[in-house]
Amino acid sequence: MATKCTKCGPGYPTPLEAMKGPREEIVYLPCIYRNTGTEAPDYLATVDVDPKSPQYSQVIEASEIQAKCNVSNTHTSHCLASGEVMVNTLGDLQGNGKGSFVLLDGETFEVKGTWEKPGGASPMGYDFWYQPRHNVMVSTEWAAPNVFKDGFNPAHVEAGLYGSRIFVWDWQRHEIIQTLQMTDGLIPLEIRFLHDPSATQGFVGCALSSNIQRFYKNEEGTWSVEKVIQVPSKKVKGWMLPEMPGLITDILLSLDDRFLYFSNWLHGDIRQYDISNPQKPRLTGQIFLGGSIVRGGSVQVLEDQELTCQPEPLVVKGKRIPGGPQMIQLSLDGKRLYATTSLYSDWDKQFYPDLIREGSVMLQVDVDTVNGGLKLNPNFLVDFGKEPLGPALAHELRYPGGDCSSDIWI
Repeated sequence: MATKCTKCGPGYPTPLEAMKGPREEIVYLPCIYRNTGTEAPDYLATVDVDPKSPQYSQVIEASEIQAKCNVSNTHTSHCLASGEVMVNTLGDLQGNGKGSFVLLDGETFEVKGTWEKPGGASPMGYDFWYQPRHNVMVSTEWAAPNVFKDGFNPAHVEAGLYGSRIFVWDWQRHEIIQTLQMTDGLIPLEIRFLHDPSATQGFVGCALSSNIQRFYKNEEGTWSVEKVIQVPSKKVKGWMLPEMPGLITDILLSLDDRFLYFSNWLHGDIRQYDISNPQKPRLTGQIFLGGSIVRGGSVQVLEDQELTCQPEPLVVKGKRIPGGPQMIQLSLDGKRLYATTSLYSDWDKQFYPDLIREGSVMLQVDVDTVNGGLKLNPNFLVDFGKEPLGPALAHELRYPGGDCSSDIWI
């Protein structure tokens, strides 16, 4: 890691050493007011997650976010060993699909240019992960911003306007060398290499098809992909379609590469899988944190391959939780999993109107790292519906000094 970057975090030499780091005390979350009826700038919330603190599970600071460059629909950011920061885009300034990568100065955040060769952007973008040890970067695609910006339209799926590919890039040449067309892999969103920098495989969560696919380097030295987990859709009544997918919106891996976690935003559950054998993940934990199929709601489940009854609504500290688990973040030691409930405000408005009216929440799940298992912490709730300017929608969770979904070892 370059000298510039060593000032930004503890600089753990390996993922296993990072697991021994200090317990997280604060978490950063970008928050928005779009579609909530409040006219206010986006902001960065700092949440106290130290159980010894008198401000535990409270927003302790809110800082306005200022635009740094005129780039449309940015998503993922990663630090590079050069000291630069790379940010990818989902579209161009007109809202058309464009998977580009913008380089920022690691100290001033000034735009230095694009990472890929001129004219070499992927047709669409969403998330990315790189591994210089294997001279490779992988990226995913959602859809053009003009397609998803006003909500989900099933006709757009039929028209082929949503992504189903992984792009494999040559890290040194900055160009696409393979396009992996997935079988039954609609809307691949979050993608993660194993944390071990010598590993040549990882996982991607496909939202609409509700499955996890493993990408890996094959015997020929090129890259392949295969489905390893499938979440069955539920036949329902009282919803926009006769079948409801889980809608996998976020995934992450523990730093020891033992467990895979993902969230089903529509069904409302978070799952934990043992990936000691990456080709055959084994379900070891599951917890429902709201969702669209809770008992007493507007949706009736007619046929369910997994559950015998609809889950109960989640109530924490007297508050019934609107929405379902969306973005997730794991503590370095793997023992605490945090979740927020907002996906994208126009989709929130469509699928969870209560979320728009009440604001999102942040929850904590305690993790059994020995035998596997997930259990809600009933003492932790950050209610963004109580923000001073009105209900807000909190999204990604990040720790100062690095975390399980942003740190990359080389």
